[in-house]
Amino acid sequence: MATFHSVLVLNGPNLSRLGKREPEVYGNLTLDDINRGLCEAFPEVTFEFFQSEREGELLEKLFHCEDKGGFTGIVLNAGALTHYSIALRDAISAIRLPVVEVHISNIYAREAFRHHSVISEVCKGVISGFGDNSYHLGVRAILEGGDRR
Repeated sequence: MATFHSVLVLNGPNLSRLGKREPEVYGNLTLDDINRGLCEAFPEVTFEFFQSEREGELLEKLFHCEDKGGFTGIVLNAGALTHYSIALRDAISAIRLPVVEVHISNIYAREAFRHHSVISEVCKGVISGFGDNSYHLGVRAILEGGDRR
């Protein structure tokens, strides 16, 4: 019997600008390209994709995802919220679903303020610096299971 997997891919501020914003850092793919690539790479997974420029909408989506049920986990690129959003950190901590933090660029090879993530310690893991493949690795981490943290 096949195992059903449903993964939320959640993206924060400025990720709607992928393909236009600093292609030397983030590449030329759009967020739609990344989402399409995930669907092609993981045909056995049902994906839900959500992006918002607003912190509160991301929090509501996390809570809705858990309350709705049926999700295997969440792949989260929180964008700039990674570095300062205690509200996002607390929301991740408040749910039981595993969350994998992903970043397109290597945040540790960039500006000093990007080196610290306030959400990392409440996530299952962190994947950073592999371009759009960071999302693929995040999905694989969710599918392979294991402890939440």
